[in-house]
Amino acid sequence: MTIYRIHLFVCSTLLVLAVLLGCAPADQNLRFDGERAFHLLKSQVDLGPRYPGSPGHDAAYRMIVSHLKRYASKCETQQFKAAVGENKSELLLKNVMAVFNPDANDYIVIAAHWDTRPTADCEVNTENRNKPILGANDGASGVAVLLEVARLLHQRRPPIGVIMVLFDGEDYGQNSDDMFLGSRHFARDLKRSLSFMGKSIRVRYGILLDMVGDRNLTIYRERHSVNAAPEVVDKVWQAAKELGYGKYFQQEMKYIIEDDHVPLIKAGIKCIDVIDFDYAPWHTLDDTPDKCSPKSLEIVGRVLEKVIYSEKP
Repeated sequence: MTIYRIHLFVCSTLLVLAVLLGCAPADQNLRFDGERAFHLLKSQVDLGPRYPGSPGHDAAYRMIVSHLKRYASKCETQQFKAAVGENKSELLLKNVMAVFNPDANDYIVIAAHWDTRPTADCEVNTENRNKPILGANDGASGVAVLLEVARLLHQRRPPIGVIMVLFDGEDYGQNSDDMFLGSRHFARDLKRSLSFMGKSIRVRYGILLDMVGDRNLTIYRERHSVNAAPEVVDKVWQAAKELGYGKYFQQEMKYIIEDDHVPLIKAGIKCIDVIDFDYAPWHTLDDTPDKCSPKSLEIVGRVLEKVIYSEKP
């Protein structure tokens, strides 16, 4: 046998062993792609403001459902009404839910809100405070990450079940009574909300994504999350460290934030909030795609990917 043939035989044998052991070089299509996610972010923003009752809201709903029906085993809409404001006017809202690996016994919930704020209440110019925001980071970024994760979950079945929930009405009102409408409705009767699964299931924990597209990404541990699910916080932060993203996921606890994870916690789900709250354009007209980056979306997406695929059945 010549040296060339020996070399070829050894290389072929090693490649076969790598495949058998699950160590073959990863197909890039099976990895979270920040550019794909950024395209999904911009696609939402191109629809305009997406607050309930707006044309953009209807268009975004159709886009999200179309995407999830392409990749999920099942996609359902939880439609409900909420009375808001001093006049208690009625809003028609829609939570979108999708499931991956529906034959599993245990599940995790991954979530984000898909609506945007109807008022730019943090604008310096008071004349602009009643204008709706585009919500590139505050709304579109979390959705973009989840929609790209949906593609991965379709191509490579996760070891456990995954329920994806996109909440409506998170950012609608001027005070907390008129915010978190979708997550409150979902959590109010959790068993009924999950009835679309067609069976009783166990939820191990939940991860909420909010404002994860900031091009200057810095995510701190959040107080409600640490109090309710310290082991889940540690799991996510450890995954970030192992991926080399430790500088983006800070060990300090900096904020206590009211967000969609709180109703889930109250309903008995150990849910954490992954959020970059140090975002200057928050609730302003400057919350646009140029303040976000594919890299930031990819960092968060790959951390979530690692957490999901590291679970044991």
